[in-house]
Amino acid sequence: MFALRTGWEGRISSTQQTQPDGGRWPRCEGSGASVEERRVFRSDCPSRPILDQIADKWSMMVMAVLEEPTRFNEIKRRLEGVTQRVLTQTLRRLERNGMIVRRVLPTAPVGVEYSLTPLGESLREPFGRLYDWTIDNADEIQARQADYDRQATR
Repeated sequence: MFALRTGWEGRISSTQQTQPDGGRWPRCEGSGASVEERRVFRSDCPSRPILDQIADKWSMMVMAVLEEPTRFNEIKRRLEGVTQRVLTQTLRRLERNGMIVRRVLPTAPVGVEYSLTPLGESLREPFGRLYDWTIDNADEIQARQADYDRQATR
């Protein structure tokens, strides 16, 4: 499952991991951690900001659209409701995290296309499973939301 492969479930150990700048941060995984420790989602776990940056709805949708190199305006057309500003921020965030690459095209006017890196490609399958799950369970979730909302207004 996606959570098991990424270690995002918050497992912690006393070992340290080196940051790119040479600093140290606590690891959030380790087989020596007790069951209780593994249930803790530590605020200093490096997975938290990464998940925040790649697992939002627009990032997931952009990565789904990038089956092949795609120009900015085509991405925008395929993601109904996304603003130019939000799409630009999402693409920059994905590029910074190594999920996509931006290529300037030698055209007039200058065009830009985006494509998945191997790292980004490795997320297509787990994101696809999550998307499929949302579609498969949307009716039930919406029914439960409606039940909850009816009970909350009483």
